[in-house]
Amino acid sequence: MASDKKRILVVDDETAIRQILATRLSMGGYDVSVAANGEEALKVFDEELPDLVVLDVMMPKLDGLAVCRELRKTSDVPIIMLTALGEIADRITGLEMGADDYIAKPFSPKELEARIKAILRRVDHRHGAKPSSEAQGPGILKAGTLRIELNKRQVFADGKRVRLTGIEFDLLQLLVSRPGESVPRAEILNEVWGYTPSRHTDLRVVDVHISRLRAKLEDDPSNPEFIHTDRGRGYFFPKLNHPQESVKA
Repeated sequence: MASDKKRILVVDDETAIRQILATRLSMGGYDVSVAANGEEALKVFDEELPDLVVLDVMMPKLDGLAVCRELRKTSDVPIIMLTALGEIADRITGLEMGADDYIAKPFSPKELEARIKAILRRVDHRHGAKPSSEAQGPGILKAGTLRIELNKRQVFADGKRVRLTGIEFDLLQLLVSRPGESVPRAEILNEVWGYTPSRHTDLRVVDVHISRLRAKLEDDPSNPEFIHTDRGRGYFFPKLNHPQESVKA
């Protein structure tokens, strides 16, 4: 009988960190797999198909950034990067490669557990939502060349499917659901990632994901049509002239 437990893959070349996280996460009710380097991580991922990956950046054989890039070629699995405290560039690069979030070393296992729980809760919410005409509403939004199918969680630009991660779609959906309203970055972090920023650098997670969205959706990301910046505050999606169309059964 298949287990209902969520499976987490912990990838770190430090034995102590693997052991501590494996023990704590197992006690928290997760099935845990571990890998000591990037090559092993890709092998274990293919075998175990985890629900979430905790991935260290600095590792032998294949570093975490390369692993993240490889995983994103075929999978939208949530990825939390572990980075050295002073390596801001590694954090930003990890997010640009497709990681959902990061935590700086040294870190509190309790904080990591909270991040994992928040991300998996959002994943469960997405997968658990059942289609219904009442819950779906009209279901399709159009803005210029952009078409957003809320029910199917799909986005098209110029008629071509745009592949978004779960976090990216959640971020876009939040802004689209509040057209013309500037949403503060701290509120975005809380709504989409499920935690309140404890330091200013936490907000960079939002900035990098916005940049990734623009790169995927905009013809000219430096002069965005869809996702606008409210400087010093947050981001907003403009009000649409013809905001919604009904989905036909």
